[in-house]
Amino acid sequence: MRQRIVVLGSTGSIGKQTLDVAASLGLTVRAITGNRNVDLLEQQARQFLPALVAVADEAAVVQLANRLKDTGIRVLGGPDGLVEAASMPEVDTVVTAVVGMVGLRPTLAAIEAGRRIALANKETLVCAGELVMKAAKRHGAEIIPVDSEHSAIFQSLLGQGKQSEVKRLLLTASGGPFFGATRETLQTVTKAQALQHPNWSMGAKITVDSATMMNKGLELIEAMHLFQVPPEKISIVVHRESIVHSMVEYADGSVIAQLGVPDMRLPIQYALTYPARLPSPVQQLNFADGLSMTFTKPDFDTFGCLRLACEAAGQEGTACAVLNAANEVAVACFLNEACSFLDVEKIVQKTMEEIPSQPADTLEAILKADDLARKTACRIAAEESCRT
Repeated sequence: MRQRIVVLGSTGSIGKQTLDVAASLGLTVRAITGNRNVDLLEQQARQFLPALVAVADEAAVVQLANRLKDTGIRVLGGPDGLVEAASMPEVDTVVTAVVGMVGLRPTLAAIEAGRRIALANKETLVCAGELVMKAAKRHGAEIIPVDSEHSAIFQSLLGQGKQSEVKRLLLTASGGPFFGATRETLQTVTKAQALQHPNWSMGAKITVDSATMMNKGLELIEAMHLFQVPPEKISIVVHRESIVHSMVEYADGSVIAQLGVPDMRLPIQYALTYPARLPSPVQQLNFADGLSMTFTKPDFDTFGCLRLACEAAGQEGTACAVLNAANEVAVACFLNEACSFLDVEKIVQKTMEEIPSQPADTLEAILKADDLARKTACRIAAEESCRT
């Protein structure tokens, strides 16, 4: 197949797997971007020979440019480099696999260029969902989800009739490494324990989000915007085996689900090849080999981050942007071992209590809320660490 792609965040978990899929399908990689991993960016650039490589960390630009000077590849730095990569010509699909709010501007740039967006950056829709979806409609940009849960819902909705026939979306959650834990147990959780996800291999930030279950709350907010449904029509179900990736329940009681092994290459490939389905090297499910599946309710009391995300989902305006920014700050503190696991929830909650939601009808308003929330969360995090 003839497909030209840009991979934003090529050095992260999703980005690396996207390049694996691109290599197996014989796709042309027009641009890649990373944060500061110069060694890996050089390796990827020499393998795929893109026209452009962008590095978010401007201090790494000169080093990478020197390493690639024999290739003729352009090397850019900073946020503007990511935006240029996202909007470059002769591109069919832009894979947005950067982590965090940094993905918003380049995603909007790709949308304005009319590209297909293979969306793996959930913060884009969490913080600016209404803005992004309106821009996609205005510019004719197709958004195909890469997250396994949203890809599953996308697939379960295909050809199934009218939106009014959908009763609810069922987002599945693995429950993370602390499924069944008590608040008392979570008080002594270590960074190493939080990074041991039972089913998925992911980056550090999203793995901690899975451990706090904030990730599932962010996915609920993302699903609201992607599929144009209110939060009360989205249910979260804990499914430890990560075989059913999500489901859609219809008005007549029928439930349609998408199943597969927990391997991100499946939804990545589908986002790149949609509507075609091509052979994949991913392991196949063996239903005759004692396959079992269990489902249970999430524990909103123990995992307060999930509760906070659901509360933000029910509000209008910048509440979700504040939630996301505070969570990014809190998770970074935890990963730097500057706060405890339960402090993540505490920092997010106190930040949300201090900052009232404002209208989120412009990019400037969203960025302002994001900046204020980060500053507030940093102050709260410092105060909390002084108390321990």
